[in-house]
Amino acid sequence: MWQAQVLTLFPDWYPGPLGASLAGKALEADRWSLDVFDIRDFADNKHRNVDDTPAGGGPGMVMRADVVGNAIDAALMQQPEDAMREDWPVLYLSPRGKVLDQDMARDLADKKGVTLLCGRFEGVDQRVLDARQVKEVSLGDFILSGGDLAAMALMDAVIRLLPGVVGDPETLEEESFEGGLLEYPHYTRPKVWEGIEIPAVLQSGHHGNIRKWRQDEAERLTRERRPDLWLRYQGQKTKLIET
Repeated sequence: MWQAQVLTLFPDWYPGPLGASLAGKALEADRWSLDVFDIRDFADNKHRNVDDTPAGGGPGMVMRADVVGNAIDAALMQQPEDAMREDWPVLYLSPRGKVLDQDMARDLADKKGVTLLCGRFEGVDQRVLDARQVKEVSLGDFILSGGDLAAMALMDAVIRLLPGVVGDPETLEEESFEGGLLEYPHYTRPKVWEGIEIPAVLQSGHHGNIRKWRQDEAERLTRERRPDLWLRYQGQKTKLIET
């Protein structure tokens, strides 16, 4: 069973949206588990302060290394004795991190579990990130108020890849980013809506033509909307031809 540990200042937020839909059903079915740690529980002062002013001056506050370190250590103590760091990474949701993509989600789904550190304020003392071998992961080039929403997005991306979570495994094979392309457009009934008809090829029953149309549309959308992915896809095709 894949396990998620979350270190947060807002434990009441969980499981949140992860308690609904496919992820929620999978949680009830013990296909994955969730342990939430309140970082404030590891502060050794009566006010449960977890932050302090930044060294060198500047605006905002920084989460303390001693408090965060205690929280990480507590999470590590609850992991199975045979858990290795490569099989159970500690990740800090941060705009400085490697951008989460489908390849990373698949890799994390193959792990035993993950420990997610949700920062707040200006960030976390660098010393604890270095000392506890914490890897940084980002959702993209934008800023959130904290790491919790990013942690939920990461978990959702991983959980749906776990065996038995999505009913039809073929659904996963044709999604965006699988095969390096964005997903083709989808249509369903009614056949005509506001004068717009479903493309004729999708009503033809000719599976070969449908597959070609979907491939062509996936390539068109990727080329138009994500030129970075298109260049990477072209490179992958070139390598396949060369080999």
